[in-house]
Amino acid sequence: MISRRKFIQTTSLAGTCFLLTPELSKAGVFTGSPNDKVVLGMMGTNSRGLYLAQSFARIPNVEIGYICDVDSKVVEKTINEIFKITGKKPQGITDIRKMLEIKEIDAVVIAAPDHWHAPATIMACQAGKHVYVEKPCSHNPHEGEMAVAASKKYNKLVQMGSQRRSFTNVQALVKELHEGVIGRAYYAKGWYTNHRPSMGYGKEVAVPENLNYDLWQGPAPRVAYRDNLIHYNWHWLWNWGTGEALNNGTHELDVIRWGLGVDFPNKVVSTGGRFHFNDDWQTPDTQNILYNFPNNTAAEWESRSCNGFGIEKIGRGVIFYGDKGTLFYGGGNGYQVYDGDNKLVKDVKDDTKVDANNKVSPTEALDGLHMQNFIDAIRGKTALNCPIETGFKSTLLPQLGNISYRVDRVLHVDPSNGHILNDPEATKLWSREYEKGWELNV
Repeated sequence: MISRRKFIQTTSLAGTCFLLTPELSKAGVFTGSPNDKVVLGMMGTNSRGLYLAQSFARIPNVEIGYICDVDSKVVEKTINEIFKITGKKPQGITDIRKMLEIKEIDAVVIAAPDHWHAPATIMACQAGKHVYVEKPCSHNPHEGEMAVAASKKYNKLVQMGSQRRSFTNVQALVKELHEGVIGRAYYAKGWYTNHRPSMGYGKEVAVPENLNYDLWQGPAPRVAYRDNLIHYNWHWLWNWGTGEALNNGTHELDVIRWGLGVDFPNKVVSTGGRFHFNDDWQTPDTQNILYNFPNNTAAEWESRSCNGFGIEKIGRGVIFYGDKGTLFYGGGNGYQVYDGDNKLVKDVKDDTKVDANNKVSPTEALDGLHMQNFIDAIRGKTALNCPIETGFKSTLLPQLGNISYRVDRVLHVDPSNGHILNDPEATKLWSREYEKGWELNV
């Protein structure tokens, strides 16, 4: 973990990037002093959520008041870890619905499994809370649209955890792209590689006493508990997870969409499969997704979950190709610009360590910028760097890729809203079935 002094020095830069907009002043933010305390409730704190709780706890005048997790051991561990940082123990809660009834909570941070992201976001907005939700912002496109609608209807700030939106040099590289540093950027390629082990074949066993499995499943249709599911391998099962494309690809595709200046594609196709192991894993461990956009640009995202040999010698990154040169982004906070003859003409360096295979926080020393931006927005000092409208568009790209993969064909898409055209089978995957009593409404 980075030191408190370095964290504060780093995060102090976040508020300088954007001016307060007229819309923000009406968005239900604090009206008092910028020094007002912000009380957070944390949902899902086993891994990434624990890291988020620890990081938010280090921001001045932010209180981690409540810890909500369906695993009692996780709740206890998180409370103790926050106590080490702040000297104060948060209150532990099992049911998110109970936590949302607590009036003193200003905002909820959601790092539960993917199938909970949008439902919890919608519920939190309805309860009058601002939201920081990890990517992807939804399990399926319809939920993403509903999360956008909830933010607007209930006048609450919702920030998606696309941390690179707050990295100062990534902001600079996008600005340079838009100003023509490589001419017209017309193609981009992103990638992610890892060396994940097999998840094996799970056995139906009794649910551990410390786990409320019914609440863990929440909105998802009920499936019997197996011993290889929790706390991580749910990522690779469609009922709860969204595969590597949304687990990691959301980050690269967000930078690509941002850099190319596009919203929705007009054509998407994906290929791949579960090639490396024979086990319970359902989502592809190897996948390519190709996109065409209506402004005469295109993009590609490639992943290999079970073979960590990097592309361009690194585990994740993005390259933008233009008619006058190339821009290389290595996933952290630096980038290089090459001219049309592949000569390096600009090298923006940042020595912050990036660990592409760290499943908790590959860009730990930079993530605080995004969290500080969220807190500053609540206090009315700045705009969100990745509001839910932006997060939904970037989440939709890998979701469309997964839908194409699952129906095994090209998707033609309405570029005005991202909806699938003339394909009833694919359109069925735009939403999902819910467990009775857990249906979503805004």
